[in-house]
Amino acid sequence: MTLKERIDADIKKAMLAKDKVRLTALRSIKSQILLAETAEGAHGSITPDTELKLLNKAAKQRREAAETYQQQFRSDLEEVELAELAIIEEYLPAQLSGADLTERLVAIIQRVGATGPSDLGKVMGVAAKELAGQADGRAISQEVNRLLNNTNF
Repeated sequence: MTLKERIDADIKKAMLAKDKVRLTALRSIKSQILLAETAEGAHGSITPDTELKLLNKAAKQRREAAETYQQQFRSDLEEVELAELAIIEEYLPAQLSGADLTERLVAIIQRVGATGPSDLGKVMGVAAKELAGQADGRAISQEVNRLLNNTNF
């Protein structure tokens, strides 16, 4: 079952359950999928990799909006964004724990032969591809920075 089919089925369930927050989040995802499918150069369907990128983008938007609302003391709007984020995360692959992320990054650093902070770009290029969807880009960047600045890994 493709992501689009899962979303369609879950939209129907949300409509029957009258779950407005879930319905809004799912319709948002479906909208992004439809836009990607009808974009110039698309062939009417999208790859699982593109689906993952769309979900990550939607999750990132919700996280950033929630942070903004928190800074503006708008807890009502923040709660809505966090609820939608939780729904979107149900469709994302399981996220790596901090220890697993560190372990995978150490292996990548050793494989590419990075020795210090000057090799950040080299490590991030490989890490971003290998860990796409499994960890937040900001978390990957912070951990790579920490590991490269602490050369005792």
